[in-house]
Amino acid sequence: MTEANKSHPSKEIRRPTMFVALLPMIAMLFFVGVGFPILKLPIPIILLLPSVVAAIVAYYLGYTWSDLQKAISDKIGQSTGALLVLVSVGMLIGSWMISGTLPMMIYYGIQIIDTRVLYLSAFLATAIVSVLSGTSYGAVGTIGVVVMSIAATLQMSLPITAGAVVAGAYFGDKLSPLSDTTVLAAAITNTDIYEHIRHMLWTTVPASLLGMAVYLIAGFNSSQEAVSSELVSTMMTQFNQIYHWNILLLLPLVIVMVGSAMKYPTAPLMFVSSVVACLLAIFIQGFSFNDVCTACANGFNVNMVHKAGFDAAAASSAVVRLLNRGGMSSMMGILLITYCAFVFGGIVSCTGCLEVMLEKLQTKVKTDAGIISSTVAASLLMSVIGGVSYLSIIVTAELFGDVYKARGLASCNLSRTLEDSGTVVTALIPWTGGAAYMAATLGVATIDYLPWAIMNYTGFMFAIFYAVTGISIKKIRS
Repeated sequence: MTEANKSHPSKEIRRPTMFVALLPMIAMLFFVGVGFPILKLPIPIILLLPSVVAAIVAYYLGYTWSDLQKAISDKIGQSTGALLVLVSVGMLIGSWMISGTLPMMIYYGIQIIDTRVLYLSAFLATAIVSVLSGTSYGAVGTIGVVVMSIAATLQMSLPITAGAVVAGAYFGDKLSPLSDTTVLAAAITNTDIYEHIRHMLWTTVPASLLGMAVYLIAGFNSSQEAVSSELVSTMMTQFNQIYHWNILLLLPLVIVMVGSAMKYPTAPLMFVSSVVACLLAIFIQGFSFNDVCTACANGFNVNMVHKAGFDAAAASSAVVRLLNRGGMSSMMGILLITYCAFVFGGIVSCTGCLEVMLEKLQTKVKTDAGIISSTVAASLLMSVIGGVSYLSIIVTAELFGDVYKARGLASCNLSRTLEDSGTVVTALIPWTGGAAYMAATLGVATIDYLPWAIMNYTGFMFAIFYAVTGISIKKIRS
């Protein structure tokens, strides 16, 4: 007997037929397919509209609002720890930005560009900046623009360069603990974020190595003399004006790395790292207590800098795009999306609709390979229809989470597959916001750079390969 039956045992609760069980999912596909690309509706509304359909189905089946409210609350309660991590990441980014921890790593990482192997350097440099900053957009809008300007000057292939930049940017978007999609995939599946990242190495590393080999071969005969970049020079100068470089700035990073290796809880670990970063911002960078609190809450902004020789109004747009970010408030949009998804997931789970669909799926798909391949297919479909990685991750996770548990598959298998087929693929679909940004920023059409963004479309192929062979598939420990 379900919890709903216990709450009002005298009331008849009907089990949904397959047709009724599919109605909420059909509504989800419809609103995702129409609401985002055509009507341009906000994502939270797109998630709430099918929730209304699911609620109507629930009422038809005999459930009350109290039943649904409890199911939604339970859903949110189960992910409280993961949601705290999401907020902690925002605080961490803001504090690392104002302290100079992230900028120092980016400052030295940017300088690895070598025009003798430009395509490979484009991937590596963008990947480093993306991992350190946790943003594919920021990496493309900064180091990506630099690499494209060098490629244009040398008359090298812009599509190849753009493809390498996009692949490098999404390498970090997958593996950085500062990335919103990385945190979201871990949170929505209740997976420890570092376990999630470690598990993704199985698919991301070989996919990246394959791409790097292609970039090396493609650029082997394209060696040119180094070209000085005015943009790089400007960024380096302004970084030096804003920050004082000191080896102690790496301490917040060391705390996170050592703490995660020792398996300390993620949220407290990030909080301690943020506090240390704030102290460094005050005593090394000279920011006020009010500034560091603002950076943690609302994100760092170059307008906070009041140092001799630096004019915030004259700051390079590339520097502003890279540094103006972070803060707990920056995660509120993702939290809202997640809560709206839990409304839908809670109702569908409570009514037994999800159970009916999963029972049907389990009768058709009886192997680990079949389930993981189905996850890939569903995630790709959501990416094509919705065009937003958040939607692909959240909806697919809600649909397949219980299936993985039933087969004894650890949640990190699901979280990895969600990123392999959701996070990185949206950049290859021309009508998505991600692809539009990449094309507009790099000056290369999506269809032209798509073949060269090798990591973005080979990751889910490795995921399927591992599912078939059983390699790296982690089971739930009894």
